Amino acid sequence: MSHVIVVGTDGSDAATAAVEWAADDAARAGAPLRIVHAVDRTPYEIATFATPGQGDAIMLSAQSVLSDAEAVARKRQPGIDVDCELLQGAAAAVLRSQAGGSAEIVIGGNGLGGFPGALLGSVSAHVAGHAHGPVVVVRSGPDTAHRAIVVGLEDYHACEPALGYAFEQAMLRASTLRALYAWQPPAHAHIPESAYDLGEIHATQGRTAAVILRGWQQRYPQVPVIQDVRRAHPVDALVSASAQADLVVVGSQGRGAIGTVMLGSVTLGILHGARGSVAVVRP
Repeated sequence: MSHVIVVGTDGSDAATAAVEWAADDAARAGAPLRIVHAVDRTPYEIATFATPGQGDAIMLSAQSVLSDAEAVARKRQPGIDVDCELLQGAAAAVLRSQAGGSAEIVIGGNGLGGFPGALLGSVSAHVAGHAHGPVVVVRSGPDTAHRAIVVGLEDYHACEPALGYAFEQAMLRASTLRALYAWQPPAHAHIPESAYDLGEIHATQGRTAAVILRGWQQRYPQVPVIQDVRRAHPVDALVSASAQADLVVVGSQGRGAIGTVMLGSVTLGILHGARGSVAVVRP
């Protein structure tokens, strides 16, 4: 991993779950943790009559959010290095600005993007679609360890960064890695499905998955790998697999890119549907 793990907080339950996840990951990776809170003053500065002392109140509240989050992280993992940053600007822009030299960015995903009023479709999707490197959207749930990571396979080049992150996570967690390759028969309105040799297509997809995985398995021989080839829509397959996984890792390409968000429709579908935390890894 790289230099630092960055987690966004707003004091919400979703953000607290993200801070705990990030603290655990920092401990596993031996990386420092940076807790970030964004203050966007714009909505307050356009008011005709500013309330005296309002700026001070905003800053005091922000400092309180950061100190509470730091206490959560230190209680969760007493041995890690933690620093806090109060930054001004819109939440998505602030988090994107942190991506350069960081190992990963972690955001809460239960309705909030780790910042006030930020729905999953805004801050989380925006950061996951634009920040380079891993962006983890954390969903709080039962603290049950499945000791399994799921990674979605696409074409070779699109999923290489996601595979690197998934193998590293599996190694650090001493977990099994399920490499899931979902495929569907070619869709042609005038050609019946029976015209295709679906068994041969399935076998071919399995061989493709094996080629994609081979180099990574040689690099991480200690990680047990399950090659899981399914005839299914990739969103359905990965959402289903997420129920028995500690983390689902996907690339950002997806199939059928949605222009402004820079996320594939598959990736967006998984972010919205997964039962647990999701890491989106852009090159």
